[in-house]
Amino acid sequence: MDKFSRPLILFLVLAALSTLALAAESDSYTVKIAQDKFLGNYLVNQSNFTIYYYQNDSKALESSTCYDDCAVQWQPFYAAQLILPEELNRIDFGEITRTDGSKQTTFKGWPLYLYSKDNEPDEITGEGEEGLWHVVDPTNQPQMI
Repeated sequence: MDKFSRPLILFLVLAALSTLALAAESDSYTVKIAQDKFLGNYLVNQSNFTIYYYQNDSKALESSTCYDDCAVQWQPFYAAQLILPEELNRIDFGEITRTDGSKQTTFKGWPLYLYSKDNEPDEITGEGEEGLWHVVDPTNQPQMI
């Protein structure tokens, strides 16, 4: 190995390691933004499963209205420690305590859910279900009433 090959190999190894580190860092978010050509931007969890909100939840109740069979199909989403990309504002997130004592993460007041029929990352099969379930739009989320 000549004196020029060693620095080149070292440079390539360091470049590969830094690329892997950046990829690992971007996957460490507990909530991040995904994009669909029809729906635009929407929130997903760390595994790229779509996060939804339920239109029947309301600010007046200050809680989720999805329990029992509903909560089996639409699992409450909870992240004890949120790790967010720069595009998301921590102030938009909160948590509630459900009537069963469990915690649930909220976005702009809306309790968040995962859909049991989304079997693969990046699926959005729950969008528009019953006309009441929707993906969470980080820039244009409806005002909670």
